[in-house]
Amino acid sequence: MQFHHHGYVSHDPRVLPAAGTGVDRPDELPDVMDVLIVGSGPAGMLLAAQMSQYPGLTTRIIEKRDGRLVLGQADGIQPRSVETFQAFGFAERIIAEAYNIGWMNFWGPDPQNRQNIVRTARTADYAYDICEFPHLIVNQARVLDYFAEAAADGPGRIRPDYGVEFLGLTVHPSTGSGVDGEHPVEVRVRYSAGERAGEERTIRAKYVVGCDGARSGVREAIGRTHVGEMAAHAWGVMDVLVNTDFPDWRTKCAINAEAGNILHIPREGGYLSRMYIDLGEVASDDNHAVRATPIEAIIGKANEILHPYAIDVKQVAWHSVYEVGHRITDGFDDVDPGSAASPRVFLTGDACHTHSAKAGQGMNVSMQDGFNLGWKLGSVLTGRAPAALLATYGAERKPVAQQLIDFDREWSSLMARKPEEISDPQELATFYLGTAEFPSGFMTQYGSSMIVGSDAHQALAAGFPLGKRFKSAEVVRVADGNVVHLGHHAKADGRWRVYAFGDTSGAGLDAWAAAAAPVFARFTPADGDVDAVFDVKGISQRSYEDLDVTTAPALFQPKTGPLGLTDWEKLYAAAPSHWSKTDIFDARELSRDGVVIVVRPDQYVAAILPLDAVGELESFLEGAFLEA
Repeated sequence: MQFHHHGYVSHDPRVLPAAGTGVDRPDELPDVMDVLIVGSGPAGMLLAAQMSQYPGLTTRIIEKRDGRLVLGQADGIQPRSVETFQAFGFAERIIAEAYNIGWMNFWGPDPQNRQNIVRTARTADYAYDICEFPHLIVNQARVLDYFAEAAADGPGRIRPDYGVEFLGLTVHPSTGSGVDGEHPVEVRVRYSAGERAGEERTIRAKYVVGCDGARSGVREAIGRTHVGEMAAHAWGVMDVLVNTDFPDWRTKCAINAEAGNILHIPREGGYLSRMYIDLGEVASDDNHAVRATPIEAIIGKANEILHPYAIDVKQVAWHSVYEVGHRITDGFDDVDPGSAASPRVFLTGDACHTHSAKAGQGMNVSMQDGFNLGWKLGSVLTGRAPAALLATYGAERKPVAQQLIDFDREWSSLMARKPEEISDPQELATFYLGTAEFPSGFMTQYGSSMIVGSDAHQALAAGFPLGKRFKSAEVVRVADGNVVHLGHHAKADGRWRVYAFGDTSGAGLDAWAAAAAPVFARFTPADGDVDAVFDVKGISQRSYEDLDVTTAPALFQPKTGPLGLTDWEKLYAAAPSHWSKTDIFDARELSRDGVVIVVRPDQYVAAILPLDAVGELESFLEGAFLEA
């Protein structure tokens, strides 16, 4: 990581200097603010961490609970989420404490005695075949802790306002003048804990984000409704500490038995495991009575399914019963289709999509909702982008939510089948591996918009599909010869990344840098660093031994920070080295004639252009940015 560019640092470099609203941040919830986040779940805490990178804005996050989440229900962390953690600076630490899913085993009835189960397949997990990051299991509460740390250590010093309950809101016409006109969302809240418990007050915000779960008060306040249905099937779920003779207790398993089905997931710490236990069909007149199923009955059902093995439960850390539901909200913001109005209220996570927990997607997709929205709010509120950018949030995320629900419906149906309904014992394993790109978080592909350009030049970079997340690969840092992952340098700081691949002479990178520099300057504040908006990197086809940072164009050795120090980490070599055999041109099918990849702050490929198409680059940026 880079630090010291604002002067010598002797403390933890992850704690960035407080700035703007982060300096002497008031404990009291202010009367007016730029962004109010309602709910401190995965989407809300990621959003807070992102908004902390915009210290010129006043952002607050309210939570009805009186403190941090102690026990979270979600636990599956897909590789795309770990990649996101890397951008927020805590991937290595959470990997160290999490459970790494290396294998997925499948069990079915023993043909010799169908009341018993036997292992039918053992498959390596998909993670490392798709991405350099693993597939993890870790308590949701710990994920929130890490995002809370990132938010508190960012320049904006954002911390949740616990013990504050959302009551309702009204969106008034925006006049653009005065406090009421500039902050058109009137929000009613009540203190739910502490000395002021029961006190109500009204605050105003420019934007409100509902991250308040499946029973979202924000969703109700803007008149949005969940569309979908509940499946007539119930599952018990429990986190347990046990002694057992089941040989795959520390391996993720899908178990299909005559007595029912179990999805078994080992948890972090080496002892804890989660079990989703099939409780069977739910009668139409049940009226949710199944949700009162006692834990003893759930444990008994688990032992019936596991026969001839058994679990001796020593402690139940948490348990619940749920009925599978697949629902999506009819709109992800407060603007109706066809309206020219700019949205003021947004919904994320369970507030706009619900489904079963067995696909391990809820927390993961929710976090990507927050990542998609955060930089857009920051860009609009700081004057970098037009307000029209905010309409792309719902346009991009609603199709992703629908894909999730469709996938979960299929996966849940497969998991709930009876043995006699399965003709191929390998079918579940085949589906698990064959659809791996979706649950890993890498199938999302955003369509053409003001922030996703034309695919006319896709052939120049086949390995970086337009609209999909930028898939990292190893390169050699020219300044020191170290092998690094190019994408890992991209932090969640709100900046766009521009990667120029080519040669460093003649009509290659040198000529491109000279022509592109004034284009980037058009959209960069004159009083900011030259890379405050665009982090531009050059990747040469040459060996790093043949390159010299000090002779590179100024675009690749900018002077930044109050001391005007040269940034030595803008120029890279693609040629294999002593430490790596990867050539990113081959690995990502990049044209040897050169190509420019423009990547959004949330790590999705926004534009693919030839090196000599600086005019096209400028036209694309004109659609996404306001001139500085």
